Amino acid sequence: NEIIEDVQKEELELLEIELNELVEEIGLEELSEDATLEEKLDLILTDERLDGSVTGVSIRNATSGEQIYEQFSDIHLRPASNMKLLTGAAALEILGPDYTYTTEVLTDGKQRGKVLQGNLYLKGKGDPTLLKDDFVQFAKDLKAQGVKNIKGDLIGDATRYDDMYLSRDLTWTDEQYYYGAPVSALNVSPNEDYDVGTVIIEVEPGTSNGDEAKVTVYPENDVVKIVNKTKTVASGEKRTVTIERDHGSETIVIEGNIPSNSSNMREWRTVFNPTEYAISVFKQALEEEGIKLIGNGKVKTGETPEDAAILTSKESMPLHEIMIPFMKLSNNGHADLLVKEMGKVMHDEGSLVKGLEVVSSVLDDYGANTDSIQLRDGSGISDNTFIPVAELSNILFTIQDADWYPYFEESLPVAGINERLVGGTLRNRMVDESTKGNVKGKTGSLTGVSTLSGYVTSADGEELIFSLMMNNYIRGSMTQIQDVIATVLAEHEF
Repeated sequence: NEIIEDVQKEELELLEIELNELVEEIGLEELSEDATLEEKLDLILTDERLDGSVTGVSIRNATSGEQIYEQFSDIHLRPASNMKLLTGAAALEILGPDYTYTTEVLTDGKQRGKVLQGNLYLKGKGDPTLLKDDFVQFAKDLKAQGVKNIKGDLIGDATRYDDMYLSRDLTWTDEQYYYGAPVSALNVSPNEDYDVGTVIIEVEPGTSNGDEAKVTVYPENDVVKIVNKTKTVASGEKRTVTIERDHGSETIVIEGNIPSNSSNMREWRTVFNPTEYAISVFKQALEEEGIKLIGNGKVKTGETPEDAAILTSKESMPLHEIMIPFMKLSNNGHADLLVKEMGKVMHDEGSLVKGLEVVSSVLDDYGANTDSIQLRDGSGISDNTFIPVAELSNILFTIQDADWYPYFEESLPVAGINERLVGGTLRNRMVDESTKGNVKGKTGSLTGVSTLSGYVTSADGEELIFSLMMNNYIRGSMTQIQDVIATVLAEHEF
C-alpha cells in the first residue's frame, strides 16, 4: 500500500506540473490580476488543439441561474457520458432515492421430500447489482428448505424488459468491452463495480515454457466458451496476449505469448446473452450447494407463470446507493437499465424508447427546451444523442431545488479525491488546492468527444455551474483544457 501511495503521489505531482505548464503556455499568467472571467476563458479557448472543433461552454451562477459566459451554448452537441446526468436526475425524480429492485426465485411445482417437482424460475426485475454471491445465497436458502434435487427446468425470466440487449447505435467494435455490455432484466456482475453482463478473464503463465497460459473465467459459467491459443515463452520476451470475443457469439479467443515471469493479466469482456449468462451462474451456485437438476431438466429462458410460488428473494440496495457506482464509475449498463425501469414503471414497457420518453418529460418539467434535445440511450454512448450545453447547465441549475438533489450531488465524481468511490473518474484530475474537493462533475468521452459538466465554488464564494463539451476534435488532450477552465473558475474572484 505504501508503494502504491508513493506512485499515486508521483502521478498527482506530475499532473500538477502539466497543468501549470499549460497555464503558462496559454498565457493566463500574463493577464492582469483584475482580468474578467470572460477575458480568461476567451484566451483559454484560443488553444490550437481546439482548431476545427466545436466547443460548447456554458457557465451559470448557481444561485440565480444567470448564464455569465457562453460559447456555442445553443449548438446541438454530443454529451457522451454527460448524458448520465440527465438519466440520473430523471431516475431520482421518477423512481425515488429509496427505490429498490427485487429478484425472485419461484416454482410452479411442489416439493416432495428433497425433490422439487416442477420448474425453478429465476425472475429478474432489473437489479444492476446482482453478484454470484447473491445466487449462492438463493441456493443456500433452497438447501435450508430441504431441496436437493429439481425435477424440472431451470428458467431465467427477463421478460420485465424488452429483448433489445444492446444500447442503440453501439458499434460492433465496442460490443465486447465492458462499456458496451448488453443488459436485460436479469443480470449478473463479476464484482462490486457492477459491470453487468461481463466476465473477468485472468491469464497467467503456464508451468513451463511452451505450455498454454492458465485462463480463469469469473464467475464460472457454462455460457462463455474459451479458445486458448496462448503459449508461455521465456522470461523477458514480449507479452502479446489478446482477448477477443467473436461478434454475435459467446466464444472468447485468447491468443499470443506470455513470458514466464509475466504478472497476471486481467480484463473484462462482455457476454452475448446476459440472461443466459445469469441463469448459468445460478446453476453453478446450485451445484456448489449440492442441488442438481434431475431427469430431463434443461437450463433455458422463459416466463414465470402468474401463479408461481416465491421460494426466496433479494431486495437490492436503494437507488441512492446504486447512484454511487453508476455515476462515479460511469457505468453504461446501469444507465440503460434505469431508463428501461422508468419505461416499465410509467408506461408498463421496459424499453429504451418508452424510458427516454419519461426522461424527456422530466427534463421538460425542470425547464428544458426538449425540442433542442435528442435522446437515444441512457448512457450517452450513442453518437446520435445531442444536447446544447445551455440546456444541460440549466437543468443542473433547476434540479437544485429537488428534494433528492443531495443524493444527486453526492453521486458526482469529486476532483482530486483518490478514494475510488468518491473521486470516481475525476480522482486523478485537478489536484491543486483550489480544485481538489471543490470541482464536482461528470466526465464524458467518445471518439472525438470530451465533456465535463458540474459545480464549482469560486475563490470568493460564488457557486457556479459549468458545462463544457468538446466535439469533433482530432488532436491533443481536451481534459487538460477542461481542467484549466475549471481551475480558473475555482480561482476567480468576482
